[in-house]
Amino acid sequence: MPFPDDEPRGDMEWATSRLTGPEGEDWRVPVSELEDRQARLASRLAELEINSALIDDPVELYWLTGGRQNSSLIIGADGSGIQTKHWVRRSLERARFEAGGDDCPHEIELHPRMSSLGQELMSSGCTEKPALLSGKIPHDRWAFLSSKMSVMSGGSLDCTRVLYELREEKSEWEVAMIRESGEVNRMMFEAVLENGGLGKSELEMAGAADEVSRRAGFGGRIRMRKWPMDCDRVVIAAGRSGAVPTYFDSAVGGTGGSPISSLGAGFSVVKEGQPVLVDIVHVHRGYVSDCTRMFSAGKLPSEWGSRLEDMGEISSEIVRSLGRGEDCSQAWENGVNIASEMGHSENLMGIMPHQASFLGHSVGLELDETPVVASGFDRPLPRGGTMAIEPKVIHPEGAIGIEDTWVRLDDGMVCLTAGDDFPMISEW
Repeated sequence: MPFPDDEPRGDMEWATSRLTGPEGEDWRVPVSELEDRQARLASRLAELEINSALIDDPVELYWLTGGRQNSSLIIGADGSGIQTKHWVRRSLERARFEAGGDDCPHEIELHPRMSSLGQELMSSGCTEKPALLSGKIPHDRWAFLSSKMSVMSGGSLDCTRVLYELREEKSEWEVAMIRESGEVNRMMFEAVLENGGLGKSELEMAGAADEVSRRAGFGGRIRMRKWPMDCDRVVIAAGRSGAVPTYFDSAVGGTGGSPISSLGAGFSVVKEGQPVLVDIVHVHRGYVSDCTRMFSAGKLPSEWGSRLEDMGEISSEIVRSLGRGEDCSQAWENGVNIASEMGHSENLMGIMPHQASFLGHSVGLELDETPVVASGFDRPLPRGGTMAIEPKVIHPEGAIGIEDTWVRLDDGMVCLTAGDDFPMISEW
């Protein structure tokens, strides 16, 4: 619901009424979500006999505090007696509001001077060095923090995987965010259909999709874990653009606009009878949806239609496998075996030797979450897990495939993106 009009007097002041979604909607993370996440982390730390954790990564801070401030969060294990504190450099007022205002589930204080960090941690009840996100933050940052905690006993542990595993299982609210993201994703495809066609460049069509995404609240960032990956949210590959190899760990990267932006839409134009692959990512209130659909100017040759039907069949088998609770590695084997029987081994997820070795990836606050439909992930997608499933085949003349984002529920997999509401292929 909209906020009350609390505009302050004076041009130099600001008000929390400015921190809204469209039409004054309250886009804050519900306090109940923050409470549950902090409780789950505290419980898991206790299970692992980790006294506390110091969190300063933006994604993990948003998940735990509801905002992305220049700050750190200290959280103790169950039974440690450590009170959860959000130490903020800037902005204290915004951190307090975004965490629920008077209902904020943790203390918010000015960040202590780094020279006294160890003493402040001990004063907060930490009996040994807190665990850090050693697998995520830069080494220089880890070394700096460790040096400021030299007065404390013990060695600093790594809690990166703890956070990753907790975030694999999405709450009902998080699933709702991804579903809303998927709705915007579908509208972006509609913009491509309306504004694309013969002679249109990939960048022109990407611009039409971008406009929809921005109007809906896209903040300009798609976050990824794997360094040094970055991602364009609209990858459009017309014809032979689909076969151009890129740095990106995926089946299709496109040409991009320049060597420094060598991913996504470029200057190639739509030609009659060629496949146009459109892979769209939207981020709604932090949550990723990922979806791919095909387009063409006029009817595609029959071999392309056959390939697309094959990818749809492989996608359906992976969905069934994950819904049955089979390991992600088993779903990978199922998909690869079917592709081999269909004659796609040398073109699945890329042209040899540039093939990506997965058929699906988990999504959430980041594009490349775990688990992955790939060899080595010998565990099922958890209930509440959200997965983008994307079998594609690439040939020198272009690329074709299908992708939707799914959630695993008690009774199987449910689609959160376009699904049957938008066809696998559309003609201009």
